[in-house]
Amino acid sequence: MDSSVLIESFAEFAKFKNIDRPTMMRILEDVFRTMIRKKWGTDENFDIILNVEKGDLEIWRNREIVDDNSEDIWDHDKIPLAEARKIEPDFEVGEEVSEEIKLEDFGRRAVLTARQTLIQRVKDLEKDLMYQKYKDLVGEIISGEVYQVWNREVMLIDPEDNELIIPKSEQIPKDRYRKGDVVRAVVHRVDIVNGAPKIILSRTSPVFLERLFENEVPEIYDGLIIIKNIVREPGERAKVAVESYDDRIDPVGACVGMKGSRIHSIVRELENENIDVINYTDNLELYIQRALSPAKITSMKINEEEGRVSVFLKPDQVSLAIGKGGQNIKLASRLVGLEIDVFREQEEYEEDISLDEFSDEIENWVIEELKRIGLDTAKSVLAVTREDLVRRTELEEETVDELLSIIRQEFEADNS
Repeated sequence: MDSSVLIESFAEFAKFKNIDRPTMMRILEDVFRTMIRKKWGTDENFDIILNVEKGDLEIWRNREIVDDNSEDIWDHDKIPLAEARKIEPDFEVGEEVSEEIKLEDFGRRAVLTARQTLIQRVKDLEKDLMYQKYKDLVGEIISGEVYQVWNREVMLIDPEDNELIIPKSEQIPKDRYRKGDVVRAVVHRVDIVNGAPKIILSRTSPVFLERLFENEVPEIYDGLIIIKNIVREPGERAKVAVESYDDRIDPVGACVGMKGSRIHSIVRELENENIDVINYTDNLELYIQRALSPAKITSMKINEEEGRVSVFLKPDQVSLAIGKGGQNIKLASRLVGLEIDVFREQEEYEEDISLDEFSDEIENWVIEELKRIGLDTAKSVLAVTREDLVRRTELEEETVDELLSIIRQEFEADNS
C-alpha cells in the first residue's frame, strides 16, 4: 500500500470522526514509531516527517559511520563504512548518514496492521472523547432523537450520532416513545461496558425536575431562589421546597409564574405530573404543615430521635393528607426527612379501652404489632385510617378490617 493512500484514507476517516489535526498527527506518528520499534528495536535515531494534506510520509534513519572493524558496528545508531558507501560512495568515517525508509520496507503485513491500528486508535479516542464529554454533562439536560424502542430501554441519538440510553427505570411511566421523537432528559451517569462508554439518561431523577425549573425560572438560574429539596413520584406527583435570598421575591409565586405560565410547561414535559411548590422554612412544624398541604393539621408530636412525627387531623382532612395511593404522605415524609404518622381526631368516643381487653377476640400477635407502632388502646387504633394501619404494620388488609370491626362493635355495644 502506498504511503499517500494510507495517510489520505486515515485522514478522511479521522475527519469524519471529528478528530482534530494535531491529534491525528500524533496518532500517525505513534503508529509509525511502533512499526519502527518492531523492526529495529528502537526509534531513537529515526525522524518522521508527515504532511497530512498532501498525504506525504518520510521516514529517515540517522546513523554515524564507523570503521568496518569497529566494535560499535552493531549499535543501533552506527553503520559500517562499507555499508554506508553503498548509499553514497564518498562517505567517510565519522560522517552522519540519513537513509530514507520506504513504507514498503516494513512489509505488506506490517502496513496492513498499521492501517487497522490507526482505525482502532481513532475509535478508542472517539470513545474516550465521548466519555469525557458526557462525564462533564452529568446532571445537565440534553435532547436526543428516538432511534430504537425496546421493552427494557430506549435508544436515542445525539446530534453527533452518539448512542444514549433511557432504561425503563428512568422513564416516566406515562412516557410513550416513537422513532424520530425528540426527547429531553438529564444525563444520569456514564458507565463503561466492555470498554465502551454507555450514556444513561433519566426523566425520573429529581435533578431533571430541578434543571427544568432552572430553565423556566430565571430567579433560580440566577441564584436568587434556591431549590432546597425535591421529591418525586415520577409522572404522578412531586414536591419542591424553595427558598428566596431576596425578601422582595415570593419564591413560590416566581416558580409558578403568572397564571401558572412557568410551571405549566414543566408539568407538560413530565406527563402532567402534579407539582406542589412549597416555601422552605427552618421551623420544622411549619415545614411539616406545608409539606402535607393541602391538608390542614390540628396538632403534631415530633420525635426527632426516632425520626417520626405524629400528626392529628380532623376526619375530613385525613384523606387529603394521605393522598391518592398514599402519595402525599410518602412525598411529605421524604421531603422533611421524617416518617409521618397520620391520626384522625375522634370526638364521638369519650371512654377508651386497652387493647389487652380484646385478647379473647384479637390474637396476641396482632395486639403486639399494634403496640409496636404506639397503638395500645381501642381509641388510638380508631384514630388511624385503615390505609395507614396497613402501611405502618405487617398486618394483612383482611386482618386490619377484622380488628377494626371488632373494636367498633365494642363501642357500638357500649352506646346502645
